[in-house]
Amino acid sequence: MDRRGLVPVAAASSAGDAASPWWRAPIGPCSTGGLSPVGAGRGVLARLAAAEDRTAGRDGVERSEDPDEDLVRRVADGDPAAIQALVARKLPRMTALAWRMLGDASEAEDVAQEVMLRAWRQAPRWRPGQARFDTWLHRVALNLCYDRLRRRREVTVEHVPERVDESADPGRGLEAADVGRRVQAALARLPDRQREAIILCHYQELSNIEAAALMSISVEAMESLLSRGRRALRTALLEIAPGGAGA
Repeated sequence: MDRRGLVPVAAASSAGDAASPWWRAPIGPCSTGGLSPVGAGRGVLARLAAAEDRTAGRDGVERSEDPDEDLVRRVADGDPAAIQALVARKLPRMTALAWRMLGDASEAEDVAQEVMLRAWRQAPRWRPGQARFDTWLHRVALNLCYDRLRRRREVTVEHVPERVDESADPGRGLEAADVGRRVQAALARLPDRQREAIILCHYQELSNIEAAALMSISVEAMESLLSRGRRALRTALLEIAPGGAGA
């Protein structure tokens, strides 16, 4: 394992070996559940609406136990199995968060790696009973994402970077990739705070209470952001859908 961070480094078979390490999770557009490109935007919004309907049940009681507490303690003790378990549990989650915030797979990987490095360094100093470790990881990842967004603010990005289609069914894979790009483009149109709220509550599946604490706002303000974000996302998806207002 590389002492510079949590992430184990795979040994290359040769000097020019470009094989991905075992921990590198695939990054790409969110699953479309078999939706056609025409109906994909509506499908995403339907899932957002369903998530909104579940809000009351999910936020009725604030969860106090930290499911990562024992794992973090073992990481702090230098347990190699715990370190690998933390990477397996959190790296894909942080990568997905960064990809949706940044729209760039390479940058998302860099952010996720940095989050894991900081998690490893923080583990010996972590004190249970305050914020959950997962909540702290999200805050670190979001701060790193906003740092990168600020640095590229003056550069206009005309499209979401594409990735190689690795699907066994190229036709379906390309269709899903197209849907994912349009969803990502619609997210990118949202104001920063609305996009963050949508990503945290819908994609990262945090409760409104957890997301509000992360964003340092009240639950009422979070609900307002989500409501405005969903309306803006609906408008953006309709504008960029095939045959839509922006086609």
